[in-house]
Amino acid sequence: MTVSKKEYKQMADKASPKSKSFKDCLKAFIIGGFICTIGEFLMNLFLNMGLEKTEAGSWTSIILVAASALLTGLGLYEKIAKHGGAGTLVPITGFANSVVSPALEFKTEGYILGLGAKIFIISGPVILYGILSSTIYGVIYYFFLK
Repeated sequence: MTVSKKEYKQMADKASPKSKSFKDCLKAFIIGGFICTIGEFLMNLFLNMGLEKTEAGSWTSIILVAASALLTGLGLYEKIAKHGGAGTLVPITGFANSVVSPALEFKTEGYILGLGAKIFIISGPVILYGILSSTIYGVIYYFFLK
């Protein structure tokens, strides 16, 4: 049976779920905003406790990463991401999730070939290109902008 391009497009359109872009964007905005609000709350809490700004920022980051890792381990981060979509990719929590998820997925293969080999499978490129781009920027700054 041969199918023309027009017939194929009609079949694909019929089988594809309808996009709910506005609703999805709104949910991502709300979930991402909520995560950032928690971060701001923690930051202000630590500042009000008398910590310096850098210390408060460090503790805020530590708590957000730990909470994200814990929620990932408990299977709750995935449920939140199902509704929040890109809103859950707020850099620090999304990064923690991207490290913990493969570790959990491949832990049955052992500590070396499973967890050790696969833990940075998602976040590895981010780390690699982050370090590479910052090194290139540092060299350019040192030789040309200093």
